[in-house]
Formats: sequence, C-alpha cells, structure tokens
Amino acid sequence: MMENELTFVAPEGVYSVTEDHKPFPVTHNAPAPIFPTRLSTITVRFPAPKQPATPGLGQLLGGGKDFWKEKGLTPGPAREDGVSVSSGETPEDATPPDVGSSQDVAPPTSMGSQDQNHGLFSPPVGGKRRALSHPKHNMRTTSSTFITRVQAIEGLAKTLQSKQGEATYLFYNSSKNLYWVEAGVKAKEALVRVAFAAHPTCHDVNHATASHEHLDLIIGFQTGDLIWLDPFSLRYGRLNKQGRISNSPCTAVRWVPSSPNLFLVSHADGTIIVYDKDRDDGVFTAQPPTASPVSSLRPPSNGLVPPPVDSSPPAGEWNPLDSIFVTIPPWHPVNATGSSGGSGRGDRDKATKNPVSHWKVSKRSVIDFVFSPDVKYVAAISEDGCLRVIDALAEQLVDCYAAYFGSLTCVAWSPDGRFIITGGQDDLVNIFSPWEQRVIARCQGHSSFLSALAFDDPRCDGRTYRFGSVGEDNKLILWDFSSGILHRPKLHSHHHRLSMGSSLSLGARRRGDALTADHSTLHLPPLGAEGPLPRYHPAPSRNEVAIVQPVLVKQLENDILTAVAFLPRWLLTGSRVGHIKMWIRPLPATSRKNGHASRAATDAQDLDWVS
Repeated sequence: MMENELTFVAPEGVYSVTEDHKPFPVTHNAPAPIFPTRLSTITVRFPAPKQPATPGLGQLLGGGKDFWKEKGLTPGPAREDGVSVSSGETPEDATPPDVGSSQDVAPPTSMGSQDQNHGLFSPPVGGKRRALSHPKHNMRTTSSTFITRVQAIEGLAKTLQSKQGEATYLFYNSSKNLYWVEAGVKAKEALVRVAFAAHPTCHDVNHATASHEHLDLIIGFQTGDLIWLDPFSLRYGRLNKQGRISNSPCTAVRWVPSSPNLFLVSHADGTIIVYDKDRDDGVFTAQPPTASPVSSLRPPSNGLVPPPVDSSPPAGEWNPLDSIFVTIPPWHPVNATGSSGGSGRGDRDKATKNPVSHWKVSKRSVIDFVFSPDVKYVAAISEDGCLRVIDALAEQLVDCYAAYFGSLTCVAWSPDGRFIITGGQDDLVNIFSPWEQRVIARCQGHSSFLSALAFDDPRCDGRTYRFGSVGEDNKLILWDFSSGILHRPKLHSHHHRLSMGSSLSLGARRRGDALTADHSTLHLPPLGAEGPLPRYHPAPSRNEVAIVQPVLVKQLENDILTAVAFLPRWLLTGSRVGHIKMWIRPLPATSRKNGHASRAATDAQDLDWVS
C-alpha cells in the first residue's frame, strides 16, 4: 500500500486519518500561536435509556396497586427494572449509584495509610467520603471580563441526554480559545468553544469524577489564573484569581489520580503548587529558598523508594539538584493533622484555603510533570535540563537526572511504573529506570527538538513497550523497546547500576562529557568542589547507553507537531496551531493478537550497542 499524507504503514497494520479538527476560524495569515496546542481526552459511558417498568404477576392477573390496597397489603420497594426488593435488601444495595455520584467516589487507596505519611493526598480523618461539588458560576450569563465568548452547538443539552454507550471527548487549546469536540463524530463545529482574555496554556480532565452528567476540567493560563469548568453545564469557578497565589504562567496541570478535588500546577518560575478545587484562594506568600528547606515532613516508612539521604548543599544557597524547597501554609495537612485537633471556627477556616502546598523545584521553568501509576511520585522536567523524581507524599526530592544536552521538553511514565521517558533539545528520547537509578537507553530518530511523548497500552506479549513521539521536525515516530534491555551487559560502562537503597555519591564521579550545559545554567558547584550530591545523576556518555532505533518514522506535511496521544481506537496528533488528526488504528490495543503485534523490538533488533 502506498503511503500518503493521510496513511502510514506500521508493523501491526495501516494507520489512516478518519477525521481531523481545526480551530475556528481557520486563517492562513494568522500569527503564530504563542503557546502550543495541548490535548486532553476522556471516555464517558452513557447509560441506556430507561425502559418502562414491566408489569408484575399481580398486574397481569388484573391486580396492580388497587389489588394490594384491596387486600390490605403493602408491596415491597421495587427496583427501577420492576423487580421487588427482598426483605433483606436495602434500596441502596439494590440500586447501585451512578458513576460519578458522591457514593461512588472512594478515597485514594494507593497513597498508603495515614500513619505512613503526613496526609497530603490522604482521605479525610475518619474515612468519610467527600461529596462531589460543582462549579457555581454560569459561563453563559457571567459578567467576568476574563471569559469573552461562549459558543455551543444548538441543543447541546439534548444531544448529551440522547447519548448511549461510550463517547470519547477531546479538549484542546488554540490561541485564546479552548475547544471541546467528540471523537468519531465528523461535525463541522466543536461542541463548545470558549474564548478567554488570556491564553490557555494547559488543561486536564479528571477521570476520577467523570460521569455522563458531569466533567471536571482544569485550565491553566499564561497569567497564572486557573479555571475549573464543567463543560456539560457550562458552569465554572476561578482559582488563583489574578495571580493571587502565583502570577507566573502555568506550564502544566494534572489532577491527582483517584482524587476528586486535588490537582497540581507547574509554573514558569520553577514551582509546583498543590490546589484543592473546593477551596478559596488564601493569603499566601512563598518563602525564599534557603540552604535548609523548611519542610520537616516525615518520609514514608515503606515503598520501593527510600527516603532521600541527607546532604550538604553549598552554604547559604539552596541547591535545586539536591532538594526541593517546600513552603508549608498554615492550613497544610501536616499542620492540620498535627495540631491539637481543635474544632473552632478558626481551624475550619484554615482548612479551606489554597494552596495546599508549594514546592520550589528549580531555578528555571518547570516544563511538565507526570504522576507515577501508583500516585506516590511525580516526575518533573525543567529548563535546567533535569528530570526530578519527587516523593509526593513526603514532598522531598528522590533523584535528579541530567539530560545529555540542553533542556528537557516532554516526559511520560510507563503504565506499569517501570520506566520514565523524556525528550529534549538534544533530539533524543531518554529511557530511565527510576528503580535502578540509571538511564536504560537512548532513542535516536528525531532531527530537532521533541515536543511530546506518550505511552501506548501495554503490548500483548508482556515484554515490549510502545510509545510515540513528535517533534519540531514534523516527524511522528513510533518506538518499541523490550524489557530484555534490563538484563543486557553494559559495555565500557562507568555509570554504575544502583539499588534504590544506595547512598553512593554520584557527584564525586561526574565526568566532563556527562554535563548537559554550563555550570551556571545548572547551578552546579565547580567540578573539583567537595561535597556529595547523592541525589544527582550526571548523564552517561554515548558509549555507555544502548541505542533504540525507531519502528516507524512518518514525516507529516503540517505545522509543527506539539501533541500525541494513544486511545484504544485512535492515535492522535496535534499541531502548534490546533490542527488535530485522528488516525484509526489497525486493531484496538486491548485486542491485538500476537501475530499482529509489532516484533520489531526484539533484543537483537532494537538495540545498537556502541563499543
């Protein structure tokens, strides 16, 4: 089959564009967007229409309600399907709550028990479930000058009410607009387009609270403002209004997985801030970083990653390669749970403010971050060329890895938690094993800065990982690598494998060819300076790391690519101006057979060991 702009052939079959979405209006002379397009996706299951109750035996015999009254009897409560509830069954047991209802929201279970951490992401004391809240302000009738226009398709409410089965929705930003479209529906216009006074820079939809009646979407802006939006009802709330907490541009936003209310926002000033959508903005001023972090939180007592080893940063200066600096507000969980437990009004007021916590991560902009699948750690990348693995429970730095050259631009964590991949200005994809504290491999194939990375669902053979990348070279590249790479001997390697319990000083083993940038950019001490940096891992040289070759390289004739995402039915790509292409996949990722799965990532083919 001949390839063209709308098709390409991968080892598992043919990908072809079935639909595309463009921002409105499309103008050829429009100026280049200041902020690139980001993609958020969510799949919502809509219930089947309710059927009328089936008549029971009494009604078929001419009874019904009058029949029971004549006999002086009271029928038991009935389910919606017309079947009576037994005497030992309560109505709550008989009719399960709808997805997304307050009864269905369970507290996060993967964060550990309350006695293992300070409770930043833990459920409320007493284990009570938190009822879902909704935004208060109507976007259609708002007088806010921050929202300049709202455009929705005619009959949006009826369209949503008539939905059945699963629907996949996409959210993307372009210029000062946010678009909401439905995948698989070739509509001429978006379901909703919202225009703002400021540029939206990032957004994320909460999968934990998604239902057929409600969605929680957080949008970050260049002004630092945050909008909490329910696109179904077009109601919204504002956080960090006019930059009260931080006026630095938002660079990324992520909901805490399994949490109905907590999310994290990274900023261009090198910070990551924890927010609660249900709290108001508090009066808050971040403390300036010092050599001794103010955080004295107790690290977890178990888990795969041990608490960071104490080190000695340069006197009088905070070293971002060795720690993060945490400013703890008065209403932080460590203060709330560690207080005398008073129940006065003042204590309740303290517990209702934002931010929940404030992390100073880098002296340069934090570009992006992702959660580990178990929600215990955060992988953050920044302009200083470092990947930082942060213990989100203890709010402490675990490891800091340097890029081979330049800044890092994108990051993803594998679904099984074993690997972190990063892309950067060195045109490389780096594969890290955080559990072994080392770089596993580098991927060569791009000829310009990388823009976005995404993992596919786990491969059916259980050994091969698939991910995709896009860059400013307009290349879409698919990569496979095998878990067998972990067991290969390393040739001429001076970059030792470390167990997670190791406290070896990597700072003493730094090499000149391993540095990623000048020392002033990375805020490194001189090469000959004494003092260990146990958390810092310099980049290994080229002859120390395996090389992974691409499975497929597709050159797209389009604007610069800035987004990529995998869905069961589609592969999505997005350009800088907001042109979204949906490539139909040969087979759903969950149902591929071994014979159709890619075999290009065998140990003998995907690694090029350089001696």
